[in-house]
Amino acid sequence: MAKESMKARERKRQKLVDKYAKKRKELKEQGDYVGLSKLPKNSSRVRLHNRCSITGRPRGYIRQFGISRIQFREMASAGLIPGVKKASW
Repeated sequence: MAKESMKARERKRQKLVDKYAKKRKELKEQGDYVGLSKLPKNSSRVRLHNRCSITGRPRGYIRQFGISRIQFREMASAGLIPGVKKASW
């Protein structure tokens, strides 16, 4: 389980990315890299980190499902993910 402070930091970064996305795109199209450098560093999409939507775990993230490998395994074993059969894991 991730700390609440880490989850809050990610939410804050996501808000900044959403806020400055249009402006960043316009500046990149114009080639104005000086203007880009004046924007907040956390407004870059590269700074975002994928986290499990259930536990907030940053590692072992499965992008297709939006959850970590551990949650995926638990949910698959419980039959909550359709089309996934338990092999030998």
